This record gives sequence, C-alpha cells and structure tokens, in this order.
Amino acid sequence: MPYVLIQHEVGKYEAFEPVFKDDESRRRRGGSQKGRLFRGVLEPGKLVALFEWDTIENARRFAESYELREAVEWAGSTPAKALVLEEILETDA
Repeated sequence: MPYVLIQHEVGKYEAFEPVFKDDESRRRRGGSQKGRLFRGVLEPGKLVALFEWDTIENARRFAESYELREAVEWAGSTPAKALVLEEILETDA
C-alpha cells in the first residue's frame, strides 16, 4: 500500500487544524484512504502526517500538488517535506 509522509512545522496548531480538516474531502477525492496526524512530544509545533493512498500515482500527484503547498502556506506552516512511501515489510513488534 502506498503512503505519503509529510513533515512540517506550524506556529499555531489552532490555525492549522481547520485547514487540515477542510482539505480532507480533496484528499479523499484524490485517492486518500485515511490519514493520521502526529506532533512532537517536546516540540508540539512539529507535525507529521501519514496518509494511506489507493495508488502510487495518486500518492505522487498529491505529494507534488500545488494544492498541498497552498494548504500548508494557508495554515501558516513552514514548507512541507512530502515523501511517497511503499510498504515492503510489516512486523509484529
């Protein structure tokens, strides 16, 4: 299954969250199956989002999209680093 991992830093999470949630329908239309959002324990402004995608092509399209860069900028975040991943191994621990 393909994934997109995004790392960036936000000034105020309260400003970021509505933009992230509002973008859900666009991600879903583009092939996103679901996503998770994480933040740093010691640095709560550092965020990591992990999205599952239906195809690698759709994952790439999202990671390289103008809309992603625009949403990140709109949310007052630093430029995002997006990485398209393909799962190759799963372990129990």
